[in-house]
Parts: sequence; C-alpha cells; structure tokens
Amino acid sequence: MQTEVILPLVAYLLLVFGLSVYAYSRRQSGNFLSEYFLGNRSMGGFVLAMTLTATYISASSFIGGPGAAYKYGLGWVLLAMIQLPAVWLSLGVLGKKFAILARRYNAITLNDMLYGRYQSRLLVWLASLSLLVAFLGAMTVQFIGGARLLETAAGIPYDTGLLIFGISIALYTAFGGFRASVLNDAMQGLVMLLGTVLLLVAVIHAAGGLDSAVNKLQQIDPALVSPQGGDQILSLPFMASFWILVCFGVIGLPHTAVRCISYKDSKAVHRGILLGTVVVAVLMFGMHLAGALGRAVLPDLKIPDQVIPTLMITVLPPYAAGIFLAAPMAAIMSTINAQLLQSSATIIKDLYLGVRPQQIHNERLIKRFSSLTTLVLGLLVLLAAWRPPEMIIWLNLLAFGGLEAVFLWPLVLGLYWERANAQGALSSMVSGAVCYTLLASFNLQPAGLHPIVPSLLLSLLAFYLGNVVGEKRRAASSLPS
Repeated sequence: MQTEVILPLVAYLLLVFGLSVYAYSRRQSGNFLSEYFLGNRSMGGFVLAMTLTATYISASSFIGGPGAAYKYGLGWVLLAMIQLPAVWLSLGVLGKKFAILARRYNAITLNDMLYGRYQSRLLVWLASLSLLVAFLGAMTVQFIGGARLLETAAGIPYDTGLLIFGISIALYTAFGGFRASVLNDAMQGLVMLLGTVLLLVAVIHAAGGLDSAVNKLQQIDPALVSPQGGDQILSLPFMASFWILVCFGVIGLPHTAVRCISYKDSKAVHRGILLGTVVVAVLMFGMHLAGALGRAVLPDLKIPDQVIPTLMITVLPPYAAGIFLAAPMAAIMSTINAQLLQSSATIIKDLYLGVRPQQIHNERLIKRFSSLTTLVLGLLVLLAAWRPPEMIIWLNLLAFGGLEAVFLWPLVLGLYWERANAQGALSSMVSGAVCYTLLASFNLQPAGLHPIVPSLLLSLLAFYLGNVVGEKRRAASSLPS
C-alpha cells in the first residue's frame, strides 16, 4: 500500500462521515419522510448545482470517458462536450413545474409524482420494479469501479477496497439521509473540480506543454487530432445517439429528476442552472482532455481505462495523487448515494406504504425501516460486486438507457400535455423497456443508431396511441347506460 496516497483519502472519508453526523443531527425534528428523502426541500442554488452535477457525473466520467479519449484522441473530447447542456435541460425542462406539482401532490419520490399525475397504482409498481432492477445493476458497477480504483492507484487489494468503499457509502447514506447525500455532493463537487484542474495541469507539464503534447499525438496517429477521432468512430449517427443517451435522456433519470423537487425557491433554480453548467463544462473538458493528452505521456497502455489512475501516480507527487484519488472516488460515491437513497425511498414510500398506508403515522417504525433498508441495499450491492463478471460495464449502459426509455416520456409529457393519461404512460413504459432491452441485448443498431434512439421514438409513439385508447375508454365509460 502507498501510505502517502492513502492518508489524504482517509482524511476525505472522515470529512464525509463528519458531514453525515451533522445531517443526522439536523433530521431529528420535522416530518421524517420529507427530511430523510428530500432534506425538507431546502437546497439553495450552490448545493443544487453541486448535487445535480455530482449525481450526473459518475465513474464513467473519470475512468471510462478519459479512457475513450486516450484511445480515440481529441475528437472524443469534443464529443464529451455534447453533455454540456445536461444540467440546463434537467432544471429547465423539469425545474419549476416539477417542483410546483411535487408540492401540490406532497410528493417525496418520483413515483409519487407519477401517481399524483396518472392515478395508476399499476404504473407505480411497474416504475418501482424498473427503478430497483436498474439501480441495483448500476450501483454494482460503481462499487466495482471504486474498488478497482483503490486497487490500481493505492495498492489496496480489491476485496479490502470494496469493503472500505461499500461500507462507508452504506453507513453515511443510511444514517444521514438526503441531507447527508447533498452536503457530501457539494463537498465532492469541489473535490472533483480541484482534482480535475490539478491533474490536467500536471499532464500538460509532463508532456512538455500543450503544443508538444498535440505534436506527440499526431506522431502516434494523425487521427488522434482529427474531429472524427481514431478509427473514424465519430460518425453523425454515433454523435446523435451519444447526445440522446448522456444529455437529453438524462431528464428521464429518476435520481436526477428527484433533485428537481428538493430545492428551496426559484432563485435556487436559476443559480443552479448557471453554476451547474459551468461545473459540468470544467469537469468534462478537463478530464477528457487529460485522458487524450495522457497518451503523449503514456503511449503504450494496453487498457485505456487505466489512463487516469496511471497518470495520477505518474505525474503527481504522492500526496497530490491522494488528493486527486478523492476526485473519482467522489464522483462514484455521489452517484451511488443518490441511487441508494432513491431505491430505499421506492421500497419504503412507494411499495411498503402503498400497501400499508396507515403505517405512515408510525414515525418510529418508518425511521428504523428507512435506515435499515438503505443499509441492507448497500450491503447487497457490495456482495454483488464481490466477484464481478468481466464485462459488467455494459450492465451500466443497459441500466441507464433502460431508465431513460421507461421514465422520459411519462415525466415530460405528464408535465406538459394536459390530456396525457395512465394508459399512454403505461404503454410508453412497457414498449420503451422491451425495445431497449432487446436491441441492447442483441447489439442491434438500426441505421447505426444506439438502441436508446429507436426505443425513445417507439415509446413516444406508444404513449400517443395508448393515450388515444385511454381517452376512448374514458369517453365510453362516461356515457349513460
């Protein structure tokens, strides 16, 4: 183990637990469900921007994305900037209207919003099942990414790193709740910014300057400095699919959408859009450029995904490497705690209280059940990550694309189309999920498009047709017999 690298990481984890203890002390009063799962809707603009950004940016932004930039060159950096409007889209499309309806329905979870809008318990159960299955797969991937990062950068054995990482997240999320999650997200966003700038400067210095780095890339392969990228991968269908999957489709991610019902006021939204967009720009550009230029420093890596951990221990002093190690760890932890809390909320609020609504007044039971559920979910994901399959990254893509295919149109059309009904929403959910699963499982890409594109188009059509059928049934049932 590398002590100089580990000590800053230990200090970081202690700070995380300190914020969780503070959050726990703050939730001793007030409505428990609203406090534990939404922080009593008290987020200001800075915290909203940081938690939305930290939730959106995961291990793929610090490991997989820079790895692709290492392999395909500067064109991938340009592609990564397609994600720039993600925060603006999420808060702009959902934002105010979502929060207004959430307060009207007294919604605590995304499924509360769906039930308030469509009045269908079947839809809530289908949405809950989709969310839990997808989140368990996505969290498993993040746990594995965190453990492997500790293994590569700090010399900690995989099993030990997984225990440290998994237990830390499960404990601070279980006992701190949403307030601990967003406070840690705010701190983790700052850590990610610091780590990104630090690494990018160090990589450029190690390459002999920006001009020297670009010249070295051109000598390795001229395609690395072309807009089309290595292997001419950046075709128009590919870029369009990528934008749908990682930018526009983010509106339909439950753990992103729930942030849009937990802020304080309109001022927080406006500030969140501005700050969040700036933070996403710095993180995406900085990390992907570091990955692309890293090839000028480390030209012979066999596994591109190892570029950031390897650069970290190559171009940074040990203590600085430890500070930077906290950046990808923060990205991973912030994504997991959002998904973990949303999964727990789904089980407690949408499923358990949906069956036994009278228990909502038994606050002592709900407190214990909520914390225990969050903790148990975290431990189950830890066990699932213990012996991972080799290509588990595809499970992550399947999970997120599937969530977008299920939730995007019921959310957006439910907000902006008054005539939208439960029949349309159910049709959209089922068709989107089935289409995406089949296309992704058999690796089918019609016209070179990622499965998310035809899946969203089909689910939109299904929403309209289902809505027409629902209207006809409602009209027929209202006729006098």
